[in-house]
Amino acid sequence: MIIYNVTVNIEHAVHDEWLLWMKNVHIPDVMRTGRFTESRMLRLLGDEDSGGVTYAIQYTCNSLDDFKKYEQTEAPALRAQHSEKFNNRFVAFRTLMEIVK
Repeated sequence: MIIYNVTVNIEHAVHDEWLLWMKNVHIPDVMRTGRFTESRMLRLLGDEDSGGVTYAIQYTCNSLDDFKKYEQTEAPALRAQHSEKFNNRFVAFRTLMEIVK
């Protein structure tokens, strides 16, 4: 199984709007692609001096192939929506991890 992790630091000024939008719009849109089996959102603790609030949003998929299809087909439009809505108000980076049993 693969975990796609998106870490986002969002400015305090737009935090509440962003959090609602992520929970009610963006994460459900990502899940509706059918590429992922589950998602979770985690808030990083101890980042008060970062200038914003930091979250890790994790999506689980069954295979690397599922993730690659998401990256090629759905990800560009979903990322563009996020960037347009919160332009210059966040910093994000993405990591891909494999679950080792």
